[in-house]
Amino acid sequence: MVTDAKAGRHRHPLPGWAGSIILVSALGATHPALPAEFRAGPDDFQQAVDRLKPGDTLFLEPGQYLRRLDIDGLTGTPGKLITIEGAGGRPVFLANPDNDTIVIRDAGYITLRNLEIDGRGMMVNGVRSTGRFAHHIVLDDLYIHDLGRYQQIVGISSKCPAWDWRVSRNVIIRAGTGMYFGNSNGDHPFWGGVIENNLVSETLGYNLQIKHQNPRPALPGMPTGPRKTIIRRNVFSKAAGSAAGNEARPNVLVGHWPLNGPGKDDEYLIYGNFFYQNPSEALFQGEGKIALYNNLFYNSQDNEYPAVAIQPHNDIPRKVRIFFNTVLHRWKGIRVTQKEGVEEHELRIIGNAVFSDAPLQGGQSSENLVAPYADVPDYFQHPAAPIGTLSLFPKPGKLQGRPINLGTFADYLESDRDFNGQKRDGRFRGAYSAAGRNPGWKLSLARPPSR
Repeated sequence: MVTDAKAGRHRHPLPGWAGSIILVSALGATHPALPAEFRAGPDDFQQAVDRLKPGDTLFLEPGQYLRRLDIDGLTGTPGKLITIEGAGGRPVFLANPDNDTIVIRDAGYITLRNLEIDGRGMMVNGVRSTGRFAHHIVLDDLYIHDLGRYQQIVGISSKCPAWDWRVSRNVIIRAGTGMYFGNSNGDHPFWGGVIENNLVSETLGYNLQIKHQNPRPALPGMPTGPRKTIIRRNVFSKAAGSAAGNEARPNVLVGHWPLNGPGKDDEYLIYGNFFYQNPSEALFQGEGKIALYNNLFYNSQDNEYPAVAIQPHNDIPRKVRIFFNTVLHRWKGIRVTQKEGVEEHELRIIGNAVFSDAPLQGGQSSENLVAPYADVPDYFQHPAAPIGTLSLFPKPGKLQGRPINLGTFADYLESDRDFNGQKRDGRFRGAYSAAGRNPGWKLSLARPPSR
């Protein structure tokens, strides 16, 4: 081992990144390889990747990378992830015909951070997992753009059983579909993931879709108990670039969990997100078991679809809780459609502020504040302003009612906090729990702040 003085990092002294680091004791016995830090550039990065061990970090130098990045058969361990990240400036992986740009196969405990993928308008995906499994994958601070030539081209995609992913602080813009987890036939389940603090904008199709799931295959090390999949503090925008007609898609769609076996008791927790504009579809559509709360839904465009559509798709809505959301939509607010076999009390709509000419349809509603869309200026600070100055924060004295018992939602993570992360007292309807001057994040087409 030697130290790279320029970066203050350790690097391997041998050409071609040959070998792991082995300590030899005075008695000549070898010990397990210790975690190490390496550097590589556009010419030698794949050779370095192939030799990474649990706990190792590979720093990629800035520059243009003309070959795809393959992460094949690499597995870290809990507390010893294998990390590949940009060193200083972002390395730029340029898409090439017939090759997805980053491919993860049969891998676990992997982190990718501070990388750029330039799709260059080609018919290839950005990041895709494949093979038998991909688990404990962290995709952090990636910039993925210009994959929008066709709706089936995806920024981040899983095409194998995938669990315990964290997809955070990424920007995906001008893709066919932003993120697509699972397969159209219900195979390749995705669960136990956290999708947070991302910006997904200007996609032809979905900003995000998680497909419905068939019974899960039995795999070594696969968790089988009930899990939560969390989608929080993201910006999902289809204000520009959206497909129309039969190709139109909601900003976000989540399908049902397995109907039996492992995963049948899983839930989605979807909170603190900003859903912005869709010219020809819903802002959100879902079925199965969902808790949808503390979100902002805004669509000022003429659109016959509701802001929130809970409806049968590949199965039916089963246990749905919609609470403390702010919804502004010209024609339809929250619509819940059910089939026989589901009790209405399992489809609850509580404490929302909904401004629409048809604010609520279906479900069991209580303690909501509803009003026509024309009344929006009376209740909000700057609801007609362009993005950047748009504010859906309540005016003083607005959106209040008798206190709602917050214990009703105690099972849901951060349900006692509002869109800004401020403590709730149950009096306010909608995503915010205060009025007057907004102390929190200013709405924009940018990554929301982490907390």
